Amino acid sequence: MKRLIMLTLSAGLLFTVFSCKEKNPLLSDFNTPFGVPPFDKIEVKHFEPAFIEAMNQQVQAIDAIVKNTDEPTFENTVVALEYSGAQLTKVLNVFYPLTSANTNPEIQALAQKLAPMLSRHSDDINLNPELFKKIKAVYETKDSLELTTEQDMLLTKIYKGFVRGGANLPDEKQARFREINEKLSQLTVQFGDNVLAETNNYQMVIDNKEDLAGLPDGVIAAAAEVAKNAGMEGKWVFTLQNPSWIPFLQYSEKRELREKLFTAYFMRGNNNNDNDNKKIIEQIVPLRLERAQLLGYSSHSHFILEENMAKDPSTVNNFLANLWEPALKRAKSEAYDMQKMIDAEKGNFRLQPWDWWYYAEKVRKEKYDLDENMLKPYFSLEGVKNGIFLLTQKLYGLQYEKLTNLPLYHEEAEVYEVKDADGSHIGILYLDFHPRATKRGGAWMTEYRGQHVTKDGKFVSPVVTLVMNFTRPSGDTPALLSLDEAQTFFHEFGHGLHGLLAKSTYPSLSGTNVSRDFVELPSQIMENWSTDPEFLKMYAFHYETGEAIPDELVKKMKESGSFNQGFATTEFLAAAILDMEYHTLESNTNIDAIKFEKDAMDKIGLISEIIPRYRSTYFQHIFSGGYSSGYYSYIWAGQLDADAYEAFKETGNIFDPETAKRFRTLLEKGGTENPAELYREFRGADPNPEALLRQRGLI
Repeated sequence: MKRLIMLTLSAGLLFTVFSCKEKNPLLSDFNTPFGVPPFDKIEVKHFEPAFIEAMNQQVQAIDAIVKNTDEPTFENTVVALEYSGAQLTKVLNVFYPLTSANTNPEIQALAQKLAPMLSRHSDDINLNPELFKKIKAVYETKDSLELTTEQDMLLTKIYKGFVRGGANLPDEKQARFREINEKLSQLTVQFGDNVLAETNNYQMVIDNKEDLAGLPDGVIAAAAEVAKNAGMEGKWVFTLQNPSWIPFLQYSEKRELREKLFTAYFMRGNNNNDNDNKKIIEQIVPLRLERAQLLGYSSHSHFILEENMAKDPSTVNNFLANLWEPALKRAKSEAYDMQKMIDAEKGNFRLQPWDWWYYAEKVRKEKYDLDENMLKPYFSLEGVKNGIFLLTQKLYGLQYEKLTNLPLYHEEAEVYEVKDADGSHIGILYLDFHPRATKRGGAWMTEYRGQHVTKDGKFVSPVVTLVMNFTRPSGDTPALLSLDEAQTFFHEFGHGLHGLLAKSTYPSLSGTNVSRDFVELPSQIMENWSTDPEFLKMYAFHYETGEAIPDELVKKMKESGSFNQGFATTEFLAAAILDMEYHTLESNTNIDAIKFEKDAMDKIGLISEIIPRYRSTYFQHIFSGGYSSGYYSYIWAGQLDADAYEAFKETGNIFDPETAKRFRTLLEKGGTENPAELYREFRGADPNPEALLRQRGLI
């Protein structure tokens, strides 16, 4: 449930909304196969009136709860509130996935307009004193209500949501609380729009073939295709999309061009132009702190982490600190090896961040006789997809049928019906693989419809979408993924399974509606199979010959499995620590974002050869993506996934049916139980933190 609630509407506006209700596809039943959104009928103009009508419906439902003269009960108050925003959730679940996967200036402008409206709507519910009074009355008697575990979780979550939403604040503080929420809703949307614009606005154009030295043929062909599509046939264009800039940094022999492209990448949002994010950060951070302190918390992190597994900033900071020393030590060793190679080549320069990818490949080639180009032919996009389908069939009995009769939100998307082992319907899965100007960077899972049971007892199956930014096909060559891209596909599919296999009653507890530092467990455990030698032989086939990946290559992959993990872990930890530095501030001092970042990195001793995985001005996870004080969660869940995969390995069968059955149960339960207890139910014990260090080769 997304409790995003209502602003006051004039009678004239209500008439306008209701008069167009019949012709607005968002306000009608989705009469499509499996009830997916009718993307072919939905236009941008439909969204605003649909939002207004949906919010109005929720206002009426809330009003009915408040005016009910019966004694407040779990059913007439808590359950009624849970389902009050069904229409609003339906509209939200179409609009916001499109803002990330297929946006345009009209949608972006509408998102900016809607942000304060939705913020006010949410606050109108959270700050409704009569509604909170009823919720509190039920909560205070919950021990005598004989609730199920899921019902108890729902009641607790809703009650805490009101308290954390300002319900206990006096009137004068509620007014400021509303102002902060409204402003933050606008700033976070703008931050993401700026990053997308910065990414799309940059091109490095090469017109001299000699400047392509070192680049693999596939990378050159892809750059030529981008140039052709941009009206620059005969040239080569490199962009800030991952499939473009990463291989350039890995293989280009032109150091000055590596520096140019990488500098453009890490300067996004920091160019003193219309898309600059520094001033936005410098507003977001103090506003978040002020809001947390209004609620009685000493910092934004204290506010956020209270609801996570970690519970408080000291736990997170100690966790990150314990990893930092071994990771940095390994990174320094890796940097030494690269500098040694530079010196041997008489490079006469010191290793810099734009050199790391290039020399990492060279060192890997020297140490293990292995590079990315040797692996890519065995990781075609279609082959990896089939491998994931095979894995989930072996673990959970899932089946996939590609459908051609469903509307698509973009012509590049494809869609599947997911079925259980007995052929029964589980859900619908959209897949969207390649970069485009209308899509933000990265990879993510979201839902057009979450699994739940309706108020009248009808089971509603999920509609899940996975959105990636993988290497495109080029000419006659299919899309060949890097190992990192293949692992990303496995990762996002794990999130997809969390949504697809959900079996909860209440919408707000279903699937991925779990604490931020638990949500990455289902995704990250999937990555373990992607490089397991036994499973590699089952899905990694050469795209031309059909031959399975050779034993020699599998051996090299295993031997080099912890290669460059110092870098990978250090750049991640640096970003996670930066997130915590911003959000553990306890005084509202003026912030200079760039200086703040530098001071934070100097404090932990980050070496100059590495920058944080995300610098502040394009750190969308924490400034526009819901991960503030939560970026640590990926590596926190890393200790869970490493330990959980060892549960499979300990049986001697990485597809062990009993272990898979227990893990499926964990996925099905979503947020209906305490995550630590859910994990113990699966594993029989708390996670062993050494599993993560073993996995990364840090011990």
